[in-house]
Amino acid sequence: MARPAASARAIAAARGDGPADLLITGGRVFAAPTREWIATDLAVCDGVVVGWGPRDAIETVDVAGAALTPGFIDAHMHLESTKLWVDEFVRAVLPHGTTAVAADPHEIANVFGVAGVAALAAAAAPLPFTFGICASSCVPASPFESPGAELHAADVRELLDEHGAIGVAEVMNFPGVIAADPEVMAKIAAAGHRRVDGHAPGLSGNRLDAYLAAGVESDHECTTLAEAEEKRRKGMWVFVREGSASKNLVELIPMVLRGGVDLVALCTDDREPDLIRDRGHINDCVRLAVEHGVRLEDALVLGSMHVAEYHNFHHLGQLAPGYQADICAFSDLASLEPDRVWQRGRLVARGGDIVTGAVPTSPAPAWMLRSVHLAHVPTAAALDLAPPTDGVARVIGLIAGQLVTRHLVLDVTAPDIDVARIGVLERHHRTGRVGLGWASGFGLRRGAIASTVAHDAHNCMVVGTRDAAGPADMAAAVARLAELGGGQVAMLDGKVLAEIALPIGGLMSDRTASDVASGIATVTAAAHTQLGITIPAPFMQLSFLGLSVLPQLRLTDLGLVDVDAFALTDVAAH
Repeated sequence: MARPAASARAIAAARGDGPADLLITGGRVFAAPTREWIATDLAVCDGVVVGWGPRDAIETVDVAGAALTPGFIDAHMHLESTKLWVDEFVRAVLPHGTTAVAADPHEIANVFGVAGVAALAAAAAPLPFTFGICASSCVPASPFESPGAELHAADVRELLDEHGAIGVAEVMNFPGVIAADPEVMAKIAAAGHRRVDGHAPGLSGNRLDAYLAAGVESDHECTTLAEAEEKRRKGMWVFVREGSASKNLVELIPMVLRGGVDLVALCTDDREPDLIRDRGHINDCVRLAVEHGVRLEDALVLGSMHVAEYHNFHHLGQLAPGYQADICAFSDLASLEPDRVWQRGRLVARGGDIVTGAVPTSPAPAWMLRSVHLAHVPTAAALDLAPPTDGVARVIGLIAGQLVTRHLVLDVTAPDIDVARIGVLERHHRTGRVGLGWASGFGLRRGAIASTVAHDAHNCMVVGTRDAAGPADMAAAVARLAELGGGQVAMLDGKVLAEIALPIGGLMSDRTASDVASGIATVTAAAHTQLGITIPAPFMQLSFLGLSVLPQLRLTDLGLVDVDAFALTDVAAH
């Protein structure tokens, strides 16, 4: 039986032989399978929907014509990218109608291993939320990264069998899958009947065929319509992403207009708290899909029922008898901001705010703090990369709004080009390793920015100007990160312009969502207004420049990575 049976008391309420706990009257219930709106009452007992139509109830709530939909579900996200610990994340997204997520905790796993994932699961357990944790499959993402911990096939099985993981998380080592690497294949096999998520930017043709044949079932990394359509034609689920740095929905949503909603769902992947505060969560993705031509009813399915179907959340995604009573009430469907949100039949948010006491405090354990362990405080000389003799170097070319980069070859001594220094410092095992290179696209004119959020190994990443002052500001920025125990900082002339501390694994804050959103906005504003950076989300974009499985060029503490060749390469181009 896929969906748990309701309690005897709930079944009695469904028959009409006993009172429901809650009867929501005067609403229009969204029937997701048929895309209809049904004017009927909705009865809830013991946390599940027990029926439509009038019946006795302990509490009756009249919603005065409001539309009732299932709670939204995020098909793929990383809690760590929100910079919020799990209780604050839940407080941030419940008012926007998100009641469940499929989360890959590979960021915390890269820092702390299985223990970190287990701590996250334990903190999520008492919260009014369905926090589906996937077993991280690529820790590290590739042999070119130096994480704090590694997860092998046995660890993936442990997360699945002992910690309740719902499936195998994004398999980023697609070259390993295509080559049928035994360790990678063992991780996929560990899923058994559960889902295997993918991560295959730009993969097509025979290589995509091999990736799918190996057992991978979804992808959230499509950046072009042609790529998304090929993957869906071949039976792959496409998660259409709209995050902070990666904004792909507008480009990809025509696939729904041309081919319907099959094998499509919505996800945020990496969405920071200021964006959640300002625009929302999955409701924002649904809203944007509607703005670009998708029928409202179809967009709602993409953000709820389809996600539940894919991730085997058999109890979620519908407002039908036997389904968990995660309910959003909208007096204004156009805004897609719910007036009220119930989780398991309990009111948790109203008027855009959490109901007092609805979300208990569930802090991170103390051992997850202070995880930045540099071999020594870096000097400016250690971060001073001399240009090649002829000036011509391989340069990481940023693309605003995308996570993929360009493999540029530029004369880094030319006076009028946008080139900055970039460095990665290993911060887990005090090895002292430093990778240095060049990047283009930040628009940086002075100072430096640095972050311990650096996918996926989460070493210290820093970008500074290519002039003589750059290395000194870079060194000062990294030193400040060590003092904070992790975070993000903007530095100029050796002085901190703005910063945000992220002491939980160097990834997340122990403060409120409002404080974190304000902190991120402040440090981003400093990067823009005082350092001259032009890309919209510089820290999010910086954090991905070390992810050595995203085309085309990346930098890790081991050096410059040519992802297309899947090999380390020289900075000098000649």
